[in-house]
Amino acid sequence: MFDVFFEYEFLQNAAITGILIGLIAPLLGVFIVVRRLSLIADALSHITLTGIAASLLLEKKVSGINNWDPVFMGMIFSVIGAVLIERLRKMYKKYEELAIPIILSGGIGLGVILISLADGFNTDLFSYLFGSVAAVSRSNMWTILFITISVIILVLLFYKELFILSFDEEHAKISGVKGRWIHLLFILMVALVIAASMQVVGILLVSALMTLPVAAAFRIAKSFKQTILLSVIFGELSVIVGLFSAYHLSVPPGGTIVMTAIVILISTIVYKKVSTLFWIKEEA
Repeated sequence: MFDVFFEYEFLQNAAITGILIGLIAPLLGVFIVVRRLSLIADALSHITLTGIAASLLLEKKVSGINNWDPVFMGMIFSVIGAVLIERLRKMYKKYEELAIPIILSGGIGLGVILISLADGFNTDLFSYLFGSVAAVSRSNMWTILFITISVIILVLLFYKELFILSFDEEHAKISGVKGRWIHLLFILMVALVIAASMQVVGILLVSALMTLPVAAAFRIAKSFKQTILLSVIFGELSVIVGLFSAYHLSVPPGGTIVMTAIVILISTIVYKKVSTLFWIKEEA
């Protein structure tokens, strides 16, 4: 792959995009997991699928729309879904978690209808579901680079607020943190990252890249910042190994990326258990 990397533009696009996604997906995933909002990634990914289906339907039914990039329609739907989740969380204050399955169910239902109207699955839609090395264009890469830079800047600027909100919302209110706007900003970042990740990882598997590296990091990390660092390292390792495996096996990269993340997670679990046993023996 190293030889052809400099020869084919689509491989360069996929590799650079994958590295960027491997950075920002686990970065936001740490805050998602700590706040017990892991399912929000699934909900927004299904809303993104609805946006992709809507874009493909418009291309078929409306004349003159041929060069419409479905990624941008997916991003729009994902952002709308994020805003709706935030609205529903305010409506169901005592049962805020209801907002996620409501949007998840609505996204699946509307997506099925739009896919049916677009005459079912096609090659383009299949690549969005499971990822495709060849599907990432140069314009997509620049879009994801812009999202990556924006996410990193926002996380650095609001790290303290995000940290406090993740562990204690009541303390955050007392401290004067504008939790409502910070949470809305955060969920919008998640929506954009999910929509940006779909071409490499696939819509059905993108939530795994936001949670599995974090789950692995939690097993061995000794601090919150260390958890973020290890999550990003595990995410990058999953993407790089997954892309290489997908290229050589000629399979969608989403599956190989996720399975690499699973292997990393199992390795950290085994390492933690073995190190604990050694520690007990030394103490005895």
